[in-house]
Amino acid sequence: MRPSKARLLAGLLTALPLAAPLAAQDLTDLHLNATPRTPAEARRVALVTAPPSDPTLPQRFELRSGGAATVRARTGNDAFSQPSANMSFEDQMDFRLGNGLFTRLWVSAPSSTIASDGLGPLYNARGCQTCHLLDGRGHPPGPGDDNAISMFLRVSVPAPEGTAGPAGIADYIATLPHPVYGAQMQDFALQGQQAEYRLAVDWEEIPVALAGGETASLRRPSWRAEDLAFGPLGDDALLSPRVAPQMLGLGLLEAIPVTDILAHADPDDADGDGISGRPNIVWSPEFNAPMLGRFGHKAGAPTVMQQSAAAFSGDMGLSTPLFPDSAGDCTAAQTVCRMAIDGADPEQGGVEVSQEALDLVTYYARNLGVPARRDVDDAEVLRGRAIFHQLGCASCHQPAFVTARLPDRPEQSFQLIWPYTDLLLHDMGEALADHRPEARATGTEWRTAPLWGIGLTERVSGHTQFLHDGRARSLLEAVLWHGGEAQTARDAVVALAPDDRAALLRFLESL
Repeated sequence: MRPSKARLLAGLLTALPLAAPLAAQDLTDLHLNATPRTPAEARRVALVTAPPSDPTLPQRFELRSGGAATVRARTGNDAFSQPSANMSFEDQMDFRLGNGLFTRLWVSAPSSTIASDGLGPLYNARGCQTCHLLDGRGHPPGPGDDNAISMFLRVSVPAPEGTAGPAGIADYIATLPHPVYGAQMQDFALQGQQAEYRLAVDWEEIPVALAGGETASLRRPSWRAEDLAFGPLGDDALLSPRVAPQMLGLGLLEAIPVTDILAHADPDDADGDGISGRPNIVWSPEFNAPMLGRFGHKAGAPTVMQQSAAAFSGDMGLSTPLFPDSAGDCTAAQTVCRMAIDGADPEQGGVEVSQEALDLVTYYARNLGVPARRDVDDAEVLRGRAIFHQLGCASCHQPAFVTARLPDRPEQSFQLIWPYTDLLLHDMGEALADHRPEARATGTEWRTAPLWGIGLTERVSGHTQFLHDGRARSLLEAVLWHGGEAQTARDAVVALAPDDRAALLRFLESL
């Protein structure tokens, strides 16, 4: 059965008041069709999501990272590709259909396969699975690679001074797509077209001394857009390298009530702990209104459907009802690209990816099950968790939430989940800065990345490369790149005794 419109909309936020203060009391009807929590439920939620009184002891239910949707932690590389464990047999058909579309390789138009053509003219990949291989995270190009599959460059230019943000979103930092290269650089093109560029990088090794006589080495990237097909980018171009993130648990993150996310925001650091998370507020063409950003490295997308549609457009040049331009990211300056034949068809609503197909891909992405934790009662893992809390890591990587009660989305409804993220923006310092704003996010701010499943990265993706551009080659390197609000916690990790540092990493690997 194809997901109904009510089912596909259930769990999405209603519009935020325009230019209003971002306070929980300003928001009404947090999720469409959500059942309000009773006072008794609110007390239960506060109890089960509170910091542990003794972090050296196992907590109830933490084995099931995704609540009842949690799947068994498989030993193979398909650990991120299972449907939510609480999905009905009937709905598993929708999941499989969505998976088929997610793994499909698209072709150029015209083609006899109407439902599979329309690729490009410019693109980064021929299919979703090409970047999100086995639903895991991407990686930067390796030595000798002639392409950057699973990675690309965002690009924009500053908007003229005084440009207002969409619908008056407060503190919005206005930017514009590059007048020639658009919003994203594409390194592939159809026959007769020119790929925009080739991604190149140089690495600089930086030694880091650790307490106890140990050392680490960080690699600092210097990213370049080479072989530019349409002329220089210009001095005002703002570039940001991005690797494809892992896909699991997206529907559960979408189902967290907005009030629970805003409860962790402290933009002025009122409590004096040095942590000042801020929500990103972005424009939703899906609802024609500003909404809370949740997805992407800077929380630039508010819903799974918008994130999926944006990837169809930017990564593959495929139009959807949300982004109906069949030329994808081709700009008016790229005239040959704009004149290319497209795959839009009346049978699909005049676009290349129909609403039905977008619904199914969205359903698939929402319902990729989160694997169960491993070794939750192991003594070293528990010691590492205690250190995680002691150093203040949980201030940003919030361990637990309870999702909204959603009658139309039973897989995500009222689940105690353990994503280890607050979904807020944090200043991570100059070393990680891309200096490219995105909605309200500044050039030094990034969304707290969810940690669930991170210990299975090598099993699924075949590598251990982390952060927005894959520069970190291990979890330790990822921690050592933290700066800004996380500088104090990072320095404390450096100062740990080697066995305590090993315990902290062992805890992260159990997530």
